[in-house]
Amino acid sequence: MQALPDFKLETHFSKWEFKARYHMTASDAESMTMRELLDMASDEDRAEFENLWLGYTQTFGAPDLREAIAATYEKQTASDILCFAGASEGIFAANSIILDKDSHAICVTPNYQSHEALPNAIGEVSAVPLDPNDNWSLDIDRMAAAIRPNTKLITINFPHNPTGAILPLDRYQALIELCRKHGIYLLHDEIFNGLGPAGTKHLPYVADVYERGLSLGVMSKSYGLPGLRIGWIACQDAEILSKMERMKHYLSIANSGPSERLAKIALKNRDKILARNCAIIDENLPKWDAFFARYPDLFEWRRPDGSCMAFVRYKGPEGVEAFAQNLVEEAGVLFLPASIYASSFGNTPADHFRLGFGRSGLDEGLSAFDAHLKRNSK
Repeated sequence: MQALPDFKLETHFSKWEFKARYHMTASDAESMTMRELLDMASDEDRAEFENLWLGYTQTFGAPDLREAIAATYEKQTASDILCFAGASEGIFAANSIILDKDSHAICVTPNYQSHEALPNAIGEVSAVPLDPNDNWSLDIDRMAAAIRPNTKLITINFPHNPTGAILPLDRYQALIELCRKHGIYLLHDEIFNGLGPAGTKHLPYVADVYERGLSLGVMSKSYGLPGLRIGWIACQDAEILSKMERMKHYLSIANSGPSERLAKIALKNRDKILARNCAIIDENLPKWDAFFARYPDLFEWRRPDGSCMAFVRYKGPEGVEAFAQNLVEEAGVLFLPASIYASSFGNTPADHFRLGFGRSGLDEGLSAFDAHLKRNSK
């Protein structure tokens, strides 16, 4: 594997995430305290947590946790689940096992950097851009044209980071049939599934509908519990799961036992937690609607299909990079400028920024943002 480049998003966050006063670009839903989560636990589950033996855990993940994860799918069982220390470890393992130096992978752009940097460090990679003029959708014909004889993996992410777009169901089904025709693995980053405004229609989990589909999940985003560091891949292909489990022996080896107990509690309260987080989105989105309606000359705002993120076009004369830099330095308001999502494999929109709306307490940040714009318009 070649050396990996700096991770632009994490480098940016390492500088600003805990320094900026208003974190307005978060991709995770509102988190909760340990006490709030334990208050949801049954007496039995709470006792399991409090009396936990702090030894090693199973590399695949605790059997009862895997059962709880499998229950969120239509057709998966515990044997189809492999747990990881967050989603990033799963992305690393999947690419490392499926790809080799002679293989080719395809990702969509813009994207989470791992989805292009990792396959590029192993073999060859190319990208198919999502179309901003078609609600950030995917052209299946362009994807078909990008396939080579040695293409082994296609990676997608819907609801999409950073745009919040969800692929129309017919295009999703067409993509799966395309992968099936060529025997290509389809890694679907589904970490925002279940999160979005009222009425959001999410896609079926790829592991449920495709025999070579890998469903990537995590407690971080839709559940708002990134501190647990529990992720997983669901897959019908037992051989791929076994190989990834052996790869995990070189990575985290095993998950945190306390985190496994807490993740099980959260999953057993899945409906309650998702309803809470989606209600925050429903409260916040109209505020963004009203905000951007006041500044039509500066911003092009499009409501996302799902997740708690949007990719907003900035039309100001200084450009989005200077805008975002000045905003965080002068007003303490943090957004992610388009450069974070620039790709090595094709042009991506350079005039957008990512904002988040899945956390409580939006009003104070909006006021600071508004005041900054008014100061700079004089």
